[in-house]
Amino acid sequence: MWARVFMNDLAFADGLAGEIALYDIDTAAADINRRIGGYINNDPVTVSKWDYRVYDNIGSALDGADFVICSILPGTFDEMAGDVHLLEQYGIYQSVGDTVGPGGVLRAMRTVPIYEGFAREIKAHCPDAWVLNLTNPMTACTKTLYDVFPEIKAFGCCHEVFHAQEFLCCVAQEELGIERPTRHDILTDACGVNHFTWITEASYKGTDLLKLLPSFIDKFYDKGYCEQTADPDGFHDNPFLYGNKVKMDLFRRFGVLAAAGDRHLVEFMNSSWYIRDKADAERWLYHLTTVDYRRKDQAEKINLSRRIAEGSEKITPTRSDEEVVELMKALLGMIPAKVSNANVVNVGQMPDMPLGSVVETNCVFAQNSLKPITAKRLPGDVNALVLRNAINIENTYYGIKERDFDRIFEAFINQPLCSTLSLADARDLFRKMAAATEKYLKDYYPMERLF
Repeated sequence: MWARVFMNDLAFADGLAGEIALYDIDTAAADINRRIGGYINNDPVTVSKWDYRVYDNIGSALDGADFVICSILPGTFDEMAGDVHLLEQYGIYQSVGDTVGPGGVLRAMRTVPIYEGFAREIKAHCPDAWVLNLTNPMTACTKTLYDVFPEIKAFGCCHEVFHAQEFLCCVAQEELGIERPTRHDILTDACGVNHFTWITEASYKGTDLLKLLPSFIDKFYDKGYCEQTADPDGFHDNPFLYGNKVKMDLFRRFGVLAAAGDRHLVEFMNSSWYIRDKADAERWLYHLTTVDYRRKDQAEKINLSRRIAEGSEKITPTRSDEEVVELMKALLGMIPAKVSNANVVNVGQMPDMPLGSVVETNCVFAQNSLKPITAKRLPGDVNALVLRNAINIENTYYGIKERDFDRIFEAFINQPLCSTLSLADARDLFRKMAAATEKYLKDYYPMERLF
């Protein structure tokens, strides 16, 4: 799905052209994307045509690349079922399971070794390329790229801040009585770690939008308000959507706006706050997205791709609201410098987070240049929440790097969602979750040492 969104956006990249080298361990899937790319090229609305080619060797695909886009699913949904649902036996629930919490740790264990290989291949075949990561866990993936290849030019792209900007557009519409602006009209200062980023300043044409939030929240707190649907109440039947009630509650508590969707936010805080059980999800107007639903959604998207590739279903290129292509243009010097949120190594843009960790802040993208912008400091209580998770991610990463189960486990038990577990139950759960994904761990870890 991400490949198709990107290829659609490339169709409107006036002034850009070249080869798109498609590499996938599932070569047949890459060939489907190649054929879809051909249909996009032939559509009359397309202004930028690309030569889509499939490679069966990652090194050949990377040779001479100017940009590298990394978007993978580490493992299958069978493994993700263990990430998300095994822990329910211990009274722990995860609404996403791809970043933090027990599921995020196990997903990182599968993903980091793969990204170690990516970093080495990029260093060998295209060391000057700009590398854009779209894979979760975003922070751990980006950390791996920089740790293995310190000179790499990499950053992580995430659209969660974009959704928060859209939410603020709704605030402007409701509170100012104006036509809904676009998110590009909203100026924000955002910082944190991926999926736990906070907006400390937000304005529209000089109006402070955070000052409008209390009135907006009073109106919509109980019933919710979704910025991603034509009907703000239309989130109830979509397992990926939410009513922003958690976001509104956090603003009432802390005075700054959490930027990610509620399904992500609840996983960064103690389970007793917002995600004790299924009833909590209903109470707080978000969904516990099941892996069975993801399997169904995946099958539908794969079938759609196949129909498009076979020519039995027409694809009309449509520009998305993602910014990958615009960031590429800025890095090529084709457009003026652009400010956007990105995940990069902390060199001081968040002075309260560990130097060398990966954080998400605004950055300036210009010709062959990415410079992070020093963010406004978070309130102390919010900073403490973010810092705990930043340190957990760092400890998870270094435990994986060292293939040290004891160190990984200490990061596992310190996850806020694990706060109700005894040490014995936590060890038992960690063992079961590792066993459920052993197929993707055994080539990298000494599984016999798993206490």
